Amino acid sequence: MTAMDERPLDAGAFLNEIEGHLLIAAARTEGRTAAARFTTRLDWLTDAQRAEVERYFEAEYLALARASWRRTAERGRRLRAEYEETYRRLRQRLVAGCLLGCALLVALALVGV
Repeated sequence: MTAMDERPLDAGAFLNEIEGHLLIAAARTEGRTAAARFTTRLDWLTDAQRAEVERYFEAEYLALARASWRRTAERGRRLRAEYEETYRRLRQRLVAGCLLGCALLVALALVGV
């Protein structure tokens, strides 16, 4: 339970939120590192220009990372739906095969008596 609203805490959602924050923090750090690496080759930039380029680079890096995460999540949702449909069809075929087998056994037992 949370102290503020007395509603039960959903541990899965809480962990997903923490993971999201950690992913964004890691992407920001990677973006800053890549931006610094990029601007070191531009020795003609002033310090203010370098800082501005690094900010833009980091923002673009984070936007690209988020877009990649969205595409990956969407692909995961599509794959999950495909696999669930395949599993449902296989389960239906298995149940139909079991029912057919049971019906054959009952028929053989009745004929054999």
